[in-house]
Amino acid sequence: MFEKTVQQTLKTAEKNNLEIMAQDCMEEARRYHENYLVKGNKSDLQNAVDSYIDAIKFNPNIAEAYYRLATLLWDKGEINLSSAIEQCMSAVNISPKNPNARIYAGFFLELAKKYDEAEKEFKEAIKLNPFKSARSRLSLASLYIDKMHDTKLNAKEFSLSLYYMLSGALSVALDSPSLKMLYKNLSKNFTLMFYDFAGNLLEKTKYYSVALKAYDIAANSTGRNEVYYKKIGDINFKKDEVSLARDSYIKALESNPYNKEILLKVASLTKLYFEDDIDTAMECYSRLLEIEENNADIYYELGHIYLKKEDFINSINAFKLALEKDEENPFYHNALAYALVRAEQFEEACEHYKYAIDKNPSPEWTAIVCQALASLYNNVYGDVDSALSFLKTAIILDPSNDDVFVELGDIYLDCEDLDSSIKSYCEAIKLNPKNPVAYNKCAMVLWQKDYIEEAIIAYNKALNINPDYYPAYNNLGVIYLDGIRNLKEAARLFKAAIKLNPEYVMPYFNLGRVLEQQGQNIKAAKMFQKALELNEIKEELDSDEIRNKLFGLFEV
Repeated sequence: MFEKTVQQTLKTAEKNNLEIMAQDCMEEARRYHENYLVKGNKSDLQNAVDSYIDAIKFNPNIAEAYYRLATLLWDKGEINLSSAIEQCMSAVNISPKNPNARIYAGFFLELAKKYDEAEKEFKEAIKLNPFKSARSRLSLASLYIDKMHDTKLNAKEFSLSLYYMLSGALSVALDSPSLKMLYKNLSKNFTLMFYDFAGNLLEKTKYYSVALKAYDIAANSTGRNEVYYKKIGDINFKKDEVSLARDSYIKALESNPYNKEILLKVASLTKLYFEDDIDTAMECYSRLLEIEENNADIYYELGHIYLKKEDFINSINAFKLALEKDEENPFYHNALAYALVRAEQFEEACEHYKYAIDKNPSPEWTAIVCQALASLYNNVYGDVDSALSFLKTAIILDPSNDDVFVELGDIYLDCEDLDSSIKSYCEAIKLNPKNPVAYNKCAMVLWQKDYIEEAIIAYNKALNINPDYYPAYNNLGVIYLDGIRNLKEAARLFKAAIKLNPEYVMPYFNLGRVLEQQGQNIKAAKMFQKALELNEIKEELDSDEIRNKLFGLFEV
């Protein structure tokens, strides 16, 4: 019994000692914190941070240490908004009746654009200490104005901002620490309202150049870069100045790297217009995940970025994470299937394509997925029957999709069913008379059936629709070379194909054949050699066939 009493006494003494040490650290932290606020000395800032951390180590139940530490670490840029909010909410959980903990939590929630949650914290602070609530009321007034800046003028919120501003001013007599805050908030908010009113008026009257200057002045004079550079970016986007718009949004992010709306704008613009800078989009989506870690759409967008980088493993993982959040989304299944195909994981890809087809969010979209699955069965598994079945399903879903008929023609051509192939290509042409691919492929089959004149007409039609469609030049050249024996015209067509696509193997090989028949063996050899070099990468022809032509030039 005596030993138990001694142990309890020692524990009590140790606890009391830790509490005393924690209070000493808090007093020291407050002193350094105040010195930092007055002098702006970085050493005082670091000492304050260290002291608050020590106080928490000695006594984890001091609410003040958490929210004050959060503000200092935020100033140093060592934590993001999510962490700052988490710290302040820890203070609220420790001391639910501490109005200051509520005010600091509201401040960071407001920065994160979580206006409803911030409003709740400020109102709770007022309720906890109604007679000394000037700071809470002024903060609430500021919140309503900030909310209107980011959305639109709202009569109710405007009246609430005035109410809390006036009631906060009247409460100052009972809450002396709010005197400085009152002057600062009033002058800041009325200045902001002036610039907003002037800028909005100039935008509505389409004096965009003047509005841009007004917002630029506002950003420099008020320090609200986040708000005004976003507005500048929006105007530049309206003017189709995409690069300037993105630069402005990036400047806005310098003030608040976790502004959800601006992060989405930068990511979208980068993905659409700046593919060489895809890492910026990835960084934006990564930050968005810090804000909304359960947002499936963000993982979906990241998956597409990894696809562009040809990082198929991370792309697959991103799409799978999206499916963990929304497992029945057919668009996620389709995207995952495509990534799996790129990674040559065909069996799993088929399952996800089938799931997407089964969900059928729209006939037109599902028809495209059927087409992708048909291509997989035909090209990977050689399962022609399944491929044809899915293509016919696609036609039922979307009879106006000319690309499906083109692919159907390709399969019939592989099966040497030339008549069915021509019929499918003609159906594609009927649906879309401006489809150069359908004319080109139809001409190829017509040439195989010895319908030379019809094939020439079809190739010329393809080139009239798209003068830059280089396969048609090569294919038409083959007719002039092997069918009509017009070497001059054939050479012209092959050269046109090479000019449009210098990496295209076939016209080099065919031009070599023309030069060979003209007796220009040295020039022919150069063409065959070029075709051989490109074919190592492109694999359009059998390399042995090219070598035989090259070596055969100089056989005695």
